[in-house]
Amino acid sequence: MRRRLIAVLLVIAAFPAVAGALPPRPPGPIKTLAALKELRTAKPLSMTGYSRDRLPHWIGQGNGCDTRKLVLIRDGSNVKVGPRCKIVSGSWFSFYDGLRFMSASRIDIDHIVPLATAWRSGAKRWTDAKRRDFANDLENSQPIAASAASNRSKSDQNPDAWKPPRRRAWCLYSRWWIQVKEPVAAEAR
Repeated sequence: MRRRLIAVLLVIAAFPAVAGALPPRPPGPIKTLAALKELRTAKPLSMTGYSRDRLPHWIGQGNGCDTRKLVLIRDGSNVKVGPRCKIVSGSWFSFYDGLRFMSASRIDIDHIVPLATAWRSGAKRWTDAKRRDFANDLENSQPIAASAASNRSKSDQNPDAWKPPRRRAWCLYSRWWIQVKEPVAAEAR
């Protein structure tokens, strides 16, 4: 109950002002709260058969771009792209820890809902195509640009075990999580 109350308070908090580009904005607090009410806690499924290869990510998206490059373009500022989708320059703001980077090579792409969590939440029962679509979902906020340090410290952890190091990022992170997780949870029902 306490965790749920904390999550509700985070959801209701104001959307923080941010310098730099961000992934798609999640639904507002009222819609997020409604989605949170629909989430149910269930015993996680086993990790039997799990491999990140079972959720293919960074698939080709055309014109030499893959999902990773499109996230870098979407989440960056003043991104210049050369032939075959080569990222030439730009800057990236890691919302989790408030750091700015001038090189795309210093940026990781984080899955808001870790692929292992999706597997334990029911993705193991999905078709290969549905798992691929989930891992490359650019419509919602599933993949986002983040510093390598924050992405690696998060690893496969959920919000009950990991929060962004920058406290003002907690609200938006919780809203992104609910936006991505709600369809996964609905699928498991």
